[in-house]
Amino acid sequence: MTGFQHPTQLQLAIEALRKDLLRDDGPQISTVRNYNFAILPYDPEDEFALRAAIQRLCEELRDNGWNTGVIALHALLIARLRAQGPEFIDTMIQREKRLAKATDPWRGLRTLKERVVSIIEGPDGLAKDVITEVHRILQEHPECGERTVIFLGRAGSLYPFFRTSALLKHVAGHTNNVPVVLLYPGKAVGETGLSFMGLLPADRDYRPRIYR
Repeated sequence: MTGFQHPTQLQLAIEALRKDLLRDDGPQISTVRNYNFAILPYDPEDEFALRAAIQRLCEELRDNGWNTGVIALHALLIARLRAQGPEFIDTMIQREKRLAKATDPWRGLRTLKERVVSIIEGPDGLAKDVITEVHRILQEHPECGERTVIFLGRAGSLYPFFRTSALLKHVAGHTNNVPVVLLYPGKAVGETGLSFMGLLPADRDYRPRIYR
C-alpha cells in the first residue's frame, strides 16, 4: 500500500484484519461472543490513503464471494440534520456565528454542539440510521450470510459532537452478528483507550478488538 504518512503500523493492522476475516473457519475479528465488532484506528492525516486501502480490501473480499458495505457516517449526519427542515442547517450556522461575535467563539460552538447532539445521540439518533443501512446491505445479498463485512467510515465528521463508543453501544445487537469494523480517526492509548482525532481525552469505554 502506498500513500500513507505512517505506513508500517497501518499496513500491518489492515493485513491482520484481512487475515481474520478470511479465516478458513469463518471471520474472527472479535474475542467477545456475539459481539462482532472491531476498530481500526488510523492517523487522521492518512484519511484518503485509508479509504483507498479499504476499497482495495473490499474488492478482494468481493472477489472471494463476500458482500461488503461501507457506511459513510458523514452522509448519515447530514441527512439527519437536513431532515430537521430546509432552513435548519443555515439557521444553526448563522446562530453560531452571531453568538461567536457577540460573546466568544467557544459559546457559539457549544450551542451548536448541544443542538446537534440532541439530534444524533441515543438509540433513536444516528445509531438508528446505521442499523437501517446495515439491514439494507444485508438484504442486498442474503445468500452471503456470515461472509459479509460492514465498514463504518468518515467518522471524523462526528467530531466534536459525538463519541463513537456511544454509537457502537446502541448499534450492538442489531447487526445480525455480521462483522462490523469502525474506521477510527485518532490514536490508541494504552491497551483499550482511544483518543478521537487524537484531540479528545482517551475514551476507554470500548469493548471491540482494536487492530493496531
